[in-house]
Amino acid sequence: MSNLKYKRVLLKLSGEALAGPSGFGIEPLEVESIASRVKEVHATGVEVAVVIGAGNLWRGKQGLDRGMDRATADYMGMLGTMMNALSLMDALERAHVYTRVMSAIEMRAIAEPYIRRRAIRHLEKGRVVIFGAGTGNPYFSTDTAAALRATEIEADVVIKATKVDGVYDSDPKKNPDAKRFEQLNYIDVLNRRLEVMDSTAISLCMENHLPILVLNLWDATALPRALKGETIGTLVSG
Repeated sequence: MSNLKYKRVLLKLSGEALAGPSGFGIEPLEVESIASRVKEVHATGVEVAVVIGAGNLWRGKQGLDRGMDRATADYMGMLGTMMNALSLMDALERAHVYTRVMSAIEMRAIAEPYIRRRAIRHLEKGRVVIFGAGTGNPYFSTDTAAALRATEIEADVVIKATKVDGVYDSDPKKNPDAKRFEQLNYIDVLNRRLEVMDSTAISLCMENHLPILVLNLWDATALPRALKGETIGTLVSG
């Protein structure tokens, strides 16, 4: 562990990461693939926490476009994150990785209530901790939940897992000449409106000097190399 740059990380996953080609639902093979990546990191001795979105199960915008109350739509999204959290927990436990799901909304039958000191203790004991139900409040995204939880548990970095190898100045799928940034500061991300995380999450990370590393989780070498401090993906910092 002495050769690793980060001791404690928070991994931010989109809900779509758990879905199949359709982008909807929970695909067991995709969940198992992510669990294997998390297990590899955990095996190095790094303490791992996870926040997952719910875009594979519920898109609040669809409800809002039909006149749904915003708070109701957001609470439905929080429930979706719990389904994703439980599916990842199951895959990790089957891979023999001790895991705890902690929920910002009390639902004791399936998860522990989120308590900061208990979460840190789980990490210290070598358990992967999955934070569900966002912040527990409507009007906040899971990006903001990731930044908040990472700050609370004193993580060294937020790792934003995507299917591209960093942050570009335009969509690399549409523009073959798109430029990838190796490093950005928080203000650049906000001013350029780059789609790293939402502005609330970026501001929270900036205020607490918490770096964000954007990388391709589906590149088998990216995460292990990033943990060793190699230049991978895009680092957003001060």
